[in-house]
Amino acid sequence: MKFKYISLLLLATFFFNVSFAQDKEKKEEKKGYVFTDKIIVPHTSVKNQYRSGTCWSFSGIGFIEAELLRTQGKEYDLSEMFCVNHTYSDKATKYVRLAGHLNFGPGAEFADVFRVIKLYGLVPDTVYSGLNYGTDKHVHGEMDAVLKNYVDAIIKNKNRKLTPVWHKGFDRVLATYLGELPKKFTYEGKEYTPESFRDMTGINADDYVEFTSYTHHPFYKPFPLAIPDNWLWAESMNVPLTEMMEIIDNALENGYTVAWGADVSDKGFSWKNGVAIIPDEERPDLSGTEKERWEKLTEKEKRAAMYKFDGPVKEKVITQEMRQKHYDDYEVTDDHGMLIVGIAYDQKGNKYYKVKNSWGTEGHIYKGYFYASVPYVELQTIGIAVHKDAIPKKIRKKCGIK
Repeated sequence: MKFKYISLLLLATFFFNVSFAQDKEKKEEKKGYVFTDKIIVPHTSVKNQYRSGTCWSFSGIGFIEAELLRTQGKEYDLSEMFCVNHTYSDKATKYVRLAGHLNFGPGAEFADVFRVIKLYGLVPDTVYSGLNYGTDKHVHGEMDAVLKNYVDAIIKNKNRKLTPVWHKGFDRVLATYLGELPKKFTYEGKEYTPESFRDMTGINADDYVEFTSYTHHPFYKPFPLAIPDNWLWAESMNVPLTEMMEIIDNALENGYTVAWGADVSDKGFSWKNGVAIIPDEERPDLSGTEKERWEKLTEKEKRAAMYKFDGPVKEKVITQEMRQKHYDDYEVTDDHGMLIVGIAYDQKGNKYYKVKNSWGTEGHIYKGYFYASVPYVELQTIGIAVHKDAIPKKIRKKCGIK
């Protein structure tokens, strides 16, 4: 009898341990990603572009705000719509001159922000919010459609000759939706123009350099990226992939943020989970019974498992050739502008970049931020912009940047 009781006790203990181990495994599976921030560069709060295609302005202005924190130690809330208005207006002129053979819409690039600052200045958001149409958030669907129809009608031109006032009419439509552009305004008790306000901040648009990394143009020379939103045909300095990543790291390690243009349409990007990854679907990091289970899955099941975002997975090793192929095959596009503000690591020691987005904070796991893995940034980056002093000296010399 004693032996029977001992056997029952051992059996109960065995099932308890198995049950405990299974519960522990389930809890670990549900743990997801755990990030530890190692570097966070001072920057301003997350904004919300809402239903407008103006990420380029929100990220570019956020970049300038971070620069002012760095140089002045003062927080500014600058107007994104000031850049949007001027960019739309100048884009209309070029679109009409090219008889419509140009991408016309709300999209643009970081170069547009620098250009507007250089030509027209800066203004605070309190002076020009661009919310002149009855909402407290940016909703541009109607305005975008009206502006596009306007310039298309000018090009079609039933008069057979352009009137000298067509552009004034275009600007009036912009002013109706976004408000009149300020010529003078008062800020903290002093009167400014947009140009004098820019000069007061000390921002010099010529201090910023854009970089990319593709092999169809020579390295260490600038070229205009052939992407639809680059209506300016602005040039980016071309460097090898390893050096583009070195520029990002050097900037963050020395207190500079990085304006980041990338593709977030990839299935490895999950806003819900606050993470962007490039899983290695062909060579997952598996062993033992985990490997046995994996090999029994169908290809569809394997792909689904790699994108569950329930914890760190093995990611692809990204090469220069892979970047080029993605660009050539339209697998990567000029999709979204954001701001890289830091470096973090997950629970397995993998490195990520902390990214400030412009989709607001409400209901989001990381309150408007997400973490992009090194492979994701290597593969999905279209281009970056940094202050020239954030560029490593050896790279700066190779590029001829003074």
